[in-house]
Order: sequence, then C-alpha cells, then structure tokens
Amino acid sequence: MSFLWLKRYMPRSLYGRALLILVLPVVTLQLVVTVLFLQRHFEGVTEEMTRNIAREVQLLLDAADTPAEQGALALALDIDLQRVKAMPRADLRRWFDLSGLVVIREISALLPQVSVVELPDDYTVRLYVEGPQGPLQISFDRRRVATRNPHQLFVNMLFFGGLMTLIAFVYLRNQLRPITRLARAAEAFGRGRHVPYRPAGANEVRAAGHAFVDMRARIERHLEQRTLMLSGVSHDLRTPLTRLRLGLSLIDDADAEAMVRDVDDMQRLLDEFLSFARGASEGEPEKTDPIALVRQIIEDAARAGQNVTLIAAQGEGELRLRPMAIRRAVENLIGNGVHYGTRVEVSVSLTEKSLRIRVEDDGPGIAEAQREEALKPFARLEPARNQNRSTGVGLGLSIANDTARAHGGILRLGESERLGGLRADIVIAR
Repeated sequence: MSFLWLKRYMPRSLYGRALLILVLPVVTLQLVVTVLFLQRHFEGVTEEMTRNIAREVQLLLDAADTPAEQGALALALDIDLQRVKAMPRADLRRWFDLSGLVVIREISALLPQVSVVELPDDYTVRLYVEGPQGPLQISFDRRRVATRNPHQLFVNMLFFGGLMTLIAFVYLRNQLRPITRLARAAEAFGRGRHVPYRPAGANEVRAAGHAFVDMRARIERHLEQRTLMLSGVSHDLRTPLTRLRLGLSLIDDADAEAMVRDVDDMQRLLDEFLSFARGASEGEPEKTDPIALVRQIIEDAARAGQNVTLIAAQGEGELRLRPMAIRRAVENLIGNGVHYGTRVEVSVSLTEKSLRIRVEDDGPGIAEAQREEALKPFARLEPARNQNRSTGVGLGLSIANDTARAHGGILRLGESERLGGLRADIVIAR
C-alpha cells in the first residue's frame, strides 16, 4: 500500500515533523479515551441512573390511586407532579446533549406510558403522561439521570494533555537545536563562510558534529596546502624567469623576441595557476552592492581596451559576497568572451531570492555536450574554442564555477540568444 500521496500534506521542516510525531499520538489517545468513556462508562452510568428514576416514576404511576396519594408519594420521592392542559408534541433535547439521547432512549423503553420527554437544560427533566384525569407533567432533577459534571474529565484531559505536549515540545526543541545549528554551520561552510560550531546534544548528534568539524578541518588544510604549494612553485619560478628576461634583453637577436614572448607566456601561466590556487576563498564575506561591483568591473575592462558593455542592471540592495572572488570570476568570463569573440554584453539582476550575473559573447560558444567538461580545471576544448587562438590553461570557467559554488550558487552555461555565442550565468541564492 503506497502512502506517497501523503507527502504533499506533510510538514517540510524538522520542527514541523517532530511536532506532528509528538501531537498526533496524544490527540489520537485523547479521542480514543473520550469515545470509550462516552460509550462504556459515561453511557453506562447514565443508563443505570435512568433505570433507577424510571422505577420510581413507575411506582408513582402504579401505587397511587388518588391525586392526594400521588402527591404524597411524589413528595416522598422528590418528584414534582403537576397537571397540565396540554402536552408537547415531540421530545425536546439540545443538539449537543449527548447524555440526553441515552435518557430519552431508556425512558421510552422502560416507561411506555410516557409520551414526551423534555430536556430543556442541565437542571430539569420533564416527562408527560396521559392520565385518566388529563395530562400529567412529572419533573425531577437532571442530576438523578446523569452525572453532574461529566465535562470535567474532558477539561482535565485536554488541559493536562496540552500542558504535557507543551513540556515535551520544549524538551524536543532543545534536542533538535543542535541539529539545526549543525545544518547552519554546514550550509555556511558550503557558502565559503566559517561559522563557529561546537558539537552538542545527544550522542548521535555529537558524533555527527565531531565528524563535520573534522571534515571541515581536513578540507581547510587541503585548500591551504594546495595554495601554499602552488604559491611556492610560482614564487620559485619567478626568479629564474626574471633572470631569463634580463638575459634576453641583452641579446640583440631576432630569435630573442620569440623567446621573450615565451617567457611572458610562462609568467602569465604562473599567474593563472596562482589565481586558481587562491580559489574562491580569498578575502572575507562582506556586504556588497553587486550592481556597483559589476559596473566597476566593466569600467576597468573598458579602460583596458576590452569591448564590453553593461546592457541591464535590475534591482537594488546588498548581500554578503567576497568581492575579490566575484571580480576575478566576472573578469575571467569577460576575458574569455573577448578572447574568443569580439563583443561582450553583461547584465545583472538582483531579486529578493537570487543574484544573477550574465555574461554573453558573440564567439563560437560551447556545444551542449561539452559544457560540463568545460567547467573542469585545465579543460581545453577543440572545436568550440579554437585551440590555436587559446593561450590559457583552461582555468577561467573553473575559477568562476568555484566562486559560484563557494557563494552557494551555480555557474550555468548556455547559448546566447542575443549574440549567438556563449552565455554564462552566475546565479547565487540570497
């Protein structure tokens, strides 16, 4: 039997599901107890009390022959006996009077001579009998056929059930709080932020917390070691490259120009390796106006002679970003677009839910089957991106992808509808 259809009605949050697990058994138990009490205990007590008063009414109707004897016997039985001119046409009961159903049913079964039973309130029961001298009204206290305060059990049950549920929820919230703290720390680490976290809670939650702390420490050490290694290699190679450049500058030979270009290419490749080593973790997250940041990046690119324009900037506000990492990612996308095409257009959209930075060019683009491969480090694509024109090492898109992921977002590649080339979207959730 499948219960998949219930998923759409279930709470999504951990607190909501825990509250449902806590409240549902309590409410079900109270309903079961209420039904059993009404059917077995409360209904049984009402039936027994109604039988007792029915015997007394039967005695009153059978034992007394004259009105005086009936009055004396009614006084002794604490029953009010009156003659009326006419009797009601039908039984009377309030719609919510559940015990009244039992009273009317039992009296009608035990006293066939009773024509009408009225239960106007919680204090009086009136029976109407057709006597030889006219209709009789027999009245007595409602407490003689039903318990006086049957609602007290329900009130106490609801009160203490709600109180215990509240206490249990407070305790459960304290148990769930370490899980939510762990989730926030993991989410922040996925966005490139280091949130202080100390394992707490039950043993299983503590074990998961310690595992997360160890994993975070290993990842940070790995990133630090990678950065130090590549930085050291780049630093060590700068010195011999500088000596080569100085030595080649002293040679007046046509072949020396080609060698100088090779040295410059090596220097640029080292800079790209170092930029990749820094990754998206350079700098601390700070409140940044992304539209102003993109405008500044485009102005700097235009001053450098790149054909890039900002075609749209929608929204306003700030969000926590690493400005240097975002700058490097956007500059890489613009640089790739200018290198493989002739024109680049940039648009920024900031909404309540996300930030989108779109970079489009008029180059050859990237085939859909190769887009996932293009995001990998050191990827060099043949037909889409001309190998002969490329002088990089395939780290531009990888750096932009790492930056987007470090901010909790994604880098999406597609085909530009405006220019026909590559469309790269950096999408970051707010």
